[in-house]
Amino acid sequence: MTSPDQQDSSAPADTSLANRYGTQKRSLPPRTKRIVTGAALAAGIGFMAWVSTSSAVNGVTFKDIGYSTVDATLAEVDFQVTRDPGTRVKCAVKALDSKYAVVGWKVVEVPATAAEGAPDGGRTVAQRVTIRTESLSVSGVVDSCWEADDKGHSM
Repeated sequence: MTSPDQQDSSAPADTSLANRYGTQKRSLPPRTKRIVTGAALAAGIGFMAWVSTSSAVNGVTFKDIGYSTVDATLAEVDFQVTRDPGTRVKCAVKALDSKYAVVGWKVVEVPATAAEGAPDGGRTVAQRVTIRTESLSVSGVVDSCWEADDKGHSM
């Protein structure tokens, strides 16, 4: 007493899955995959080249060296500025309290120096700036530096 073998009914199941989830997506042809991969690679290389050269175009970089609190109303910040020899630079320096609020701010001018006698041709200059503060500061940093124009105004 066996029942007759039932026929495989896979066609209706496939149809019902296709109706529920959609048909299978077709893969991109190999040539299209190569073109898309090459374009993405070229875009990535172009972006990396732009990032690496954009900082060199500015020509002015700075590095925080040290900080000290003189008292509740004064702070000193030491930093280095690297720029083309003979270029005047202005830097914004700030003092911060324990909650990272700005309690002192000063824009200082780094004068153009002669390239003679300097170890790196006059590119790097060390600076110490004293900043008046509203309250006790716990750190001091350079916010930004830029080339000063010839008229005495900042760029």
